Amino acid sequence: MGPADDDRHALLDAGLLVDSDDTLYVAYGNTTISVAQLSPDGRTQVRTQQVFTTPSSVGTLEGARFYKINGQYYIFLTRPANGQYILKSSGGPFGPYTMRQVLLDLRGPIPGGGVPHQGGLVQTQNGAWYYLAFVDAYPGGRVPALAPVTWTGDGWPVVQLVNGAWGASYPSPAVPTPPRQVTPMTGVDTFDGTALTPRWEWNHNPDNTKWSVGDGLTLRTATVTGDLYWARNTLTHRIQGPTSTATVQLDHSAMRDGDRAGLALLRDSSAWIGVKREGGATRVVMVGGLTMDSSWNTTGTGYELASAAAPGSRIWLRASADIRPGAARPGTFSYSTDGVTFTRLGPDFSMGNDWRFFMGYRFALFNHATRALGGSVRVTRFELSTP
Repeated sequence: MGPADDDRHALLDAGLLVDSDDTLYVAYGNTTISVAQLSPDGRTQVRTQQVFTTPSSVGTLEGARFYKINGQYYIFLTRPANGQYILKSSGGPFGPYTMRQVLLDLRGPIPGGGVPHQGGLVQTQNGAWYYLAFVDAYPGGRVPALAPVTWTGDGWPVVQLVNGAWGASYPSPAVPTPPRQVTPMTGVDTFDGTALTPRWEWNHNPDNTKWSVGDGLTLRTATVTGDLYWARNTLTHRIQGPTSTATVQLDHSAMRDGDRAGLALLRDSSAWIGVKREGGATRVVMVGGLTMDSSWNTTGTGYELASAAAPGSRIWLRASADIRPGAARPGTFSYSTDGVTFTRLGPDFSMGNDWRFFMGYRFALFNHATRALGGSVRVTRFELSTP
């Protein structure tokens, strides 16, 4: 789709439907739900109509997903963050629509997690239907959840429950073998290819002149800052739940005075283990107290909680994370000078669980300067393991 012809036509939480005659429709809105018919190229609105007003007894509905199934039109809507509703019309995309509750305050499959919601209805190649939702399960983030769906005789979807709750497990859908193997998140990455693998994600748009792969991952300092949240070229990796450990082998021989490099548990409340170079000497440190407010403004740049000497040019850094929703949510840090024997450094770090940073925690590799650019580190091995 090209740029909008009129910026005033912002469609909140829009769900696109390509009808059987290729006409394009979009369902959108918060509480007041509308449908727009688009031009064939999708760039302008041909017709727009409000089709539903959410009853006050229900509250807010949003996150529209638009379907045409067996000749009937459906708008799938979420009630943040504890319910799912659906609108159905037999009269066409502009209604009239009637509403039915799909689920509300339903116990989810993750102990301590939220109600499965949002997402959408999906159909397999064999005709079976499922509801693909997510569960708010912080500090890990939003975890996908899948449950089978059946249909009533008059065309309403029904999620199949287990003892009145979303099942902890269901039989796997009967689907064809994927065309390519899905690589697990766990395992070893030595960064010996020509590009980063899909498991990695930059925390900012990267400066591509300041990193490379092929013989390990080289991170050259791209930012002069005392604030990790502002340091470019921080490379992140999802945390495998419920508990997992990231271990990196770091060559820090080319660091310069003032540089900071290491492995973080990164979100709005963060901590890290890494190497500080000052006065020609290096120390391994554990730093906590990195914080942001709800508008992504830094409120704390961190402080040392523990340190030790870092002799030689190589060090192994390790971060372990327990992302099960609950009271403790601990993260721990350790280091090794030989890759075999690891020593704990610093206290447990309690990871935050506020929903506003719903992407969840990440393991993060970083290298930034506090004085001047020019230094670098090389990550020769990253391993993600589970118990």
